Formats: sequence, structure tokens, C-alpha cells
Amino acid sequence: MGERAAIVGAGHTRFGALDDGPRLLLRRAVDAAFSSVDRGAERSSIDSAFLATLGFGGWQLGNSSAVLGEEAGVSGVPTTRVENACASGGFALRAAVEAVASGSSELALVAGVEKMTDLPNARRRYWLGVSGDTEWERLAGLTFAGVYGLIASRYLAEHRVGPEALAAVAVKNHENGALNPNAHFRKPIRPDQVAAAPRVADPLGLYDCCPVSDGAAAVLVVPAERARRYTDTPVYVEGVGAGSDALAVQERTDLTRFAATRRASEEAFRAAGCERGSVSFLEVHDCFTIAELLALEDLGFASPGGAGRMTLAGETQRRGRLPVNPDGGLKAKGHPIGATGVGQAYEAFCQLRGAAGARQVAGADRALTHNVGGAGATATVTILRAG
Repeated sequence: MGERAAIVGAGHTRFGALDDGPRLLLRRAVDAAFSSVDRGAERSSIDSAFLATLGFGGWQLGNSSAVLGEEAGVSGVPTTRVENACASGGFALRAAVEAVASGSSELALVAGVEKMTDLPNARRRYWLGVSGDTEWERLAGLTFAGVYGLIASRYLAEHRVGPEALAAVAVKNHENGALNPNAHFRKPIRPDQVAAAPRVADPLGLYDCCPVSDGAAAVLVVPAERARRYTDTPVYVEGVGAGSDALAVQERTDLTRFAATRRASEEAFRAAGCERGSVSFLEVHDCFTIAELLALEDLGFASPGGAGRMTLAGETQRRGRLPVNPDGGLKAKGHPIGATGVGQAYEAFCQLRGAAGARQVAGADRALTHNVGGAGATATVTILRAG
């Protein structure tokens, strides 16, 4: 149906507990994005910019988009801050794609950043909780992990799946993260370690939860027809979808199905005009191991309850039938909230250009990225293709 836009450059800092502040992280990610462009990308040509961030810990809650202009060296360019909790990066990328596809922008910068590790644990839990419902969840003492623990309990009971399916997600993603120099966790783990880990929100243990991370990522987006001015190997955006749902989980009709993801997925595939069988690999939002299983089902790659069996059979491994999170996902690469969705686009860019190094998915020519806000209240899906 025709490409909507193209990514011609991408940059990524390490994710983890870093000494760098948000400004320096942004600067490094943007510098890396420009350095990755083969030719012709000048900062003076940027005509729109989008910053994805939650403002974790209260860092520059107002007008933080101006900081992107400063650190990227594009002050004066219209900049927009996008905040949809953990889906901020996906929505910022969507905004940039819409801008270039509409003709209102010729070269758009998308950057995501979060600085999360410099707060005490109690304050971290507070800031993670702001992405959920305040009236019914937070004031009742329910944590972010607690919400996903409830979802996981319901899923395992409904589909008669054992916790070993959750453990298989963690083991796979840590194996992939060990090959990623930007990952927060670069150490493989074993199923018995997952099972023996301290409980966080039953049935979720320590290894079922993504880390609190610092980091930034950036991509450069242009109209599809102009992509080869910048590179001989562009990555085309074929389709973008987005959706939303009730903020509080008790207001939803089904605890184990994310309607926002389903809507975003259908919109993205309709726009791309391709079938699910043509997708080479997925980057899905695995903030908790249960979230990867839900994503496989909501995106239409597994039947209800089938994602656990698919994972246990090894189909989602890097060399499996449908690789999922070859970069380690949120679980191992890390989850600096605003940077996550942009980081997924970075991984797709690297993989589709055959530049992912040791974690390269063989023959990758089409990717899907999936970014979720909170416990499924917002979501984006993006389908990308090698040039």
C-alpha cells in the first residue's frame, strides 16, 4: 500500500544505571543518530522534533521539549513533548511519521529519554505508579508489578499454563540481552534461578520484572520518497497503529486481553497491507514476562493461551520460527520509559540493515514493534521493512 516514511538514522545509549544526566543522554543518542546517516543529514535541515519522556522523578516536567532542541543543536525548531507513559516513544514515532507523511515535515527527529535510577526505591514506586489509575489502584496500594501480578495469575489459571512459560520468556530475553552491548543486563539466567528468585507480586518474581533504567534513543525520519538521499539502506515505515483502553483494569471487559494493542495491531497491518506471516521478528513490550505472552496473542501471532506453549517450544528464540525481542527486550535491555519505544525502532533499524552484530536475526526483512503504556491503557504498533 506504499511506505509512509523512512528511518535513515538511529542512535542509542547504553541502558542501565548510568552516571549521565538526561541532557547528556539525549545529546549522545542524537549525535549517534546523525553519525549513522550515510550522507546529507544536517542538523539545520531538521524542521520538527519530538521528545518522548515521562519526566521520571519530576525532572523538567514542563517544557522539556525545549531541552531536546538545546541538546540536539536544533534550537528554534518546533519541538513537541509526547507523554503516554511507557508508550511515549511509540507515540512520538507515530507523530513524526504522520508529520512527514502529511508533507508538513521533511526531516524529523524523534528522541526518548529517562533518568530513573537516582531516586530512592519508594519514590521510584511512586513514579512508576503514576502511569496507572490513581483513584482505584494507587490509593488502594496496588503497585505496577501488582497489577501485572493479578493479570498473570488470571492468565495462568484461565489457560492452565504453568509458571515455566513465564520463566522461558525471562531466560530467552536474558540470553539475547547478553549479546547486546547496550543492554542493562548482559548475563544469561537459568529456569531454576527464575523459579527460586524472591517473589515481587505473585506469581511474578524478581526475574519476571524489567529493571529500572536510565538511557536514551533517537531516530531520524524522512518522507519515503526522499530516503535514498540519505542512505542506500533505509528502513521504511509501512504502517503505524495506535489504540487506548480504560485506564483502570477493573473497568475492562477482559483482564488478559489488551484492547489497545489489538486495535493498534489491526490498524498497523491494514495500513501496511501485509500479513502476519511476512514479519521476520517482533520487538514487544515485555515490562513483565506475562506482558510478552499477552502481546503475542493480542498482536495475532498466537491464539488465547497459545503464547505460553509457543514460547516453551522455542519458537520465539532468536533462531526460532518467530524471534521475539532479539535485543533482550525491556526485560534484559532495560526500560528507561521514554526511550523504550524509540529503542525498539533503533533495534528494527539495525536488524533490517543487517547491522545487529551477534544478535542478528538471519534474513530479517520486516519487523513489528509494540509499545504499551501502563498496564495496557495505551499502545502503538509499527511495521517496518528493509529498503
